[in-house]
Parts: sequence; C-alpha cells; structure tokens
Amino acid sequence: MRATGVGLKGKWQGALAGRVELAHDQRALRRKLVTLDNGLDILVDLPQTVALETGDALKLEDGRFAEIVAAKEPLYAITGTDTAHLAQLCWHIGNRHLPCQIETKSGVPQRLLIGRDHVIKDMLEGLGAKVVEISASFSPLRGAYSGQEHGHTHHHHG
Repeated sequence: MRATGVGLKGKWQGALAGRVELAHDQRALRRKLVTLDNGLDILVDLPQTVALETGDALKLEDGRFAEIVAAKEPLYAITGTDTAHLAQLCWHIGNRHLPCQIETKSGVPQRLLIGRDHVIKDMLEGLGAKVVEISASFSPLRGAYSGQEHGHTHHHHG
C-alpha cells in the first residue's frame, strides 16, 4: 500500500487505516516505509519532503488515511527563574542549533523541551536552569533553514 498525499490535522476526512507513531526526527517524510499500529506496511511516496505533526494524516492510494502520532521521547524539561531567564536559556539552546519546543500558557513561555544530552544539561544547570528528565511527545520548532515544510504548504492534501 502506498501513501501519495497528506491530510492536515482537522481537515482530512475518511476511513482510518491505522496510526503510525513517529519521533520528531522521523516525521519529515518523502519516501519511506512505515508500519501502522495494526501491522500494515505503507510506502510513503510523496513528491516532496513534508514535516508532519500529530493529527496530520497520510492519504493512502485506496482513499483511507493513516494518522500521524508523535511518539514519546526522552527529553529534558527546562525552566528558568523568570521569562527573561528562559529567553536567555532559549538563546543558548538555539546557538547550539538544538531542536527545541517552547511550551506556553496564555502566550507566555513556561518551559523548553529538548532531547537529552548530559553535556547540554550541565551547561543549562550552570546557567541556573532547572532541568528535569521527562518522556513526552516532541514537536520542536522548525528552523528557518531546515529545508522542511509543514504540510500546511503542501499542495497534495487529502
């Protein structure tokens, strides 16, 4: 079975063939074999690389959809003493080109999520951050030069 299109979260409708759980670095897809939660193998065969998020779906050649689910990953949850401190920590993470998810509440950054790396953990703690190990889904911001577009700009939607 092949997937040749993408449906965006909240915009695709149709029969569900299954779900595929992928880590953040596996969700930029163009051509890849993936296995759904029910064991069905799908060859993703898209015309260009598309960065998918939880709730997006691959449109299968038979008209059904395979929903994307962000896998839980080993992460660090990082908090600062205040918003300015968190911004400084964010700068240090970005300066090292690390994937980072910024979690907000009412539009105000609350914590940062990054992949686990003991060297980075030591650096952040040295800068006064509180760093806690967690396991959670990870949807980091896409960089300006990442070369990957989220499905919202993809023209082959289902």
